[in-house]
Amino acid sequence: IRLIRASTNGGPVVARNLAFAAARGRYAAGLDQDDLCLPERFARQVAFLDANPQMVLVSTAAMFLEDGRTSPGNWPRRLTPGLIDWLMLIQNPFAWSSVMFRTDAARRLDPFERPELRYVEDFDFYHRIRAFGELAQIDEELLLYRVHDGGASSVFNDTMCANAVKLLSRHAPEIAPLLVAHVMSREPVPDLATLARLFAGIAAMRDGFAPARDVETLDRVDLEIGRLWHRLCRAGVRSGHIALHRAMAGRPATFSAALGDLVVSQAIGGIRAIRRTMFG
Repeated sequence: IRLIRASTNGGPVVARNLAFAAARGRYAAGLDQDDLCLPERFARQVAFLDANPQMVLVSTAAMFLEDGRTSPGNWPRRLTPGLIDWLMLIQNPFAWSSVMFRTDAARRLDPFERPELRYVEDFDFYHRIRAFGELAQIDEELLLYRVHDGGASSVFNDTMCANAVKLLSRHAPEIAPLLVAHVMSREPVPDLATLARLFAGIAAMRDGFAPARDVETLDRVDLEIGRLWHRLCRAGVRSGHIALHRAMAGRPATFSAALGDLVVSQAIGGIRAIRRTMFG
């Protein structure tokens, strides 16, 4: 183990750039200071990259760790390389602390991580390294991602969101702020018009994504769009800002989930709307 000391505290981007410049192995792994990886993580990822030379980066599934208790992470699961390509257009598909990548590919990037995109520098890195190979995921929970109020994701949320909008605007300038607010940050959509605008933009992106993709990948993308609509619709209905029967009229053709959960959400949302009317 080599300790590399920076002359000043420049944040995670500066630290990672210093560390990567000194790296000597053929693979490098991300692991932030407050996260924990399971003992078999590195072995599983090395074996995967050894066996799949076309893959330039591999992540793993992750669990949340909060106050000593674990819970399922909220990153997408069961990802194929094609589905990862789609997800990178609308959200960050990986936890940085779960990734391992080929150093020969990363050395072709200058700089390794870009300081001007602080707090989404990992997401930007995935986009840039994708030019040199495919991205993959091992669908095993091999990382514990620590959740606490002092984490960078909580403390620097405004900067993170602003830079995420810059990054996603390269592919979806019309809806990038909505993607960051409602897909990445999970804020409830405030009204039906916002939900409709967001998914009209996603549908247009899907049309642009489709021509070079195989049928299996597009089926997975369509299923993911349906799941995303269910999640955002549920949050909006539950907040009391969206009426379920009106939202259902604009649902994607690929939406196939049972309605029971949404009906319960409508009841909860109705109560919240009444309370807002009565008490402000």
